[in-house]
Amino acid sequence: MTRMNSNRLTSPAAQPTDAAVDTTPYVRLAMALSLGAAVSLGITRFAYGLLLPPMREDLGWSYTLAGAMNTFNALGYLVGALMTPWLMRRFSPTGLLLAGSLLASLFMGLSGFFTAAVPLLAQRLLAGVASALVFIAGGLLAARLGARQPRRSGFLLGLYYGGTGLGIVVSALGVPPVLAAASAQAHAWAWAWWALALVCLLATALMAWPARVLARHEAPLAGTQAGGGRVFRVRDFGFALAGYTGFGVGYIGYMTFVIALLREQGSSAGAITAFYALLGVAVVASSRIWAGLLDRHRDGQALARLNALLGVAAIVPALTASAPLLLASGLLFGAVFLSVVASTTALVRHNLPPAQWAAGISAFTIVFAAGQIVGPTVVGFIADGPGGLARGLVFSAVALWVGAALAMRQRAL
Repeated sequence: MTRMNSNRLTSPAAQPTDAAVDTTPYVRLAMALSLGAAVSLGITRFAYGLLLPPMREDLGWSYTLAGAMNTFNALGYLVGALMTPWLMRRFSPTGLLLAGSLLASLFMGLSGFFTAAVPLLAQRLLAGVASALVFIAGGLLAARLGARQPRRSGFLLGLYYGGTGLGIVVSALGVPPVLAAASAQAHAWAWAWWALALVCLLATALMAWPARVLARHEAPLAGTQAGGGRVFRVRDFGFALAGYTGFGVGYIGYMTFVIALLREQGSSAGAITAFYALLGVAVVASSRIWAGLLDRHRDGQALARLNALLGVAAIVPALTASAPLLLASGLLFGAVFLSVVASTTALVRHNLPPAQWAAGISAFTIVFAAGQIVGPTVVGFIADGPGGLARGLVFSAVALWVGAALAMRQRAL
């Protein structure tokens, strides 16, 4: 053991004797990995909520078409999630992380070169495929980090998923100035897509370090964690998968249309920037807020409770235009929604051996993507009718509460 590199991840079997010399920078690795979540969700998907209003006004879209842009992104995410288990058998997760992030950056940039609906829908679809590769590969690597530090596993997972908040903050602070600077240009929103693509490329370059470190280390040995020799079966996780589908349907309607609703209600540009930036900050903070909950529960309780809280946050903008309550809605939503994603990874890690984690995480990602396909188009369709966007967010809240009720029935294996 005298030749061990200080960055080397010790195997669980070796932890009792090597713990004193294990100087692996777990927190820094998780934070660097979190840039994958920033690219795949925080920017590639959620920045669109900021660009939807100017694109809709410039291009004359209905809310149904505007919602379809994120529906196609979610459809691409589903395709990517279905491909990932096959790709994982042929390529390393670190390779998929970097390749997916590079492709997502490329497709983000291409979105600025089109104004017709069909090529823009195609770009959103392809970006969704790439972002699924990033998100699943990064989640698997974060789960492996957590396996090396069982007492901090919930925190390390939360750090990874909290990276989505960093992407939201960067988008909230970066998109409005770019739109203002390009206001004299035709299709000013295109410049925002190009700026976001550059940010994604920078994040990809910064992820080279954790990818290089983690590529040198083997995955945890099968049978060394909870789950023994259990094989992932859909029926064992049926209620959690159904509850997570409700989450996918409900949360994406809020993230797609809440900015448009705030604009309709008369919120100023500064207020909207503050709302979205604080939502992102709350996502980052959520890694500490819910770490204990994720570590304690091996059943569906964490998923159910977080879904229920998210429903409360989602319905507030549909009921009031009060600035303090809207801000509270954004803070609560940000503090909860990525922890719902982390709760499913924790559920898989608690109940399955490491060799089955990729299958479990992929299954949850697939139903997550399926829910996201439904959500934006349905909310957009509702918003085009009487009641507008407010009624659409009521649908989102109900979907989240149905998901909570289903997840409550999930038992530990």
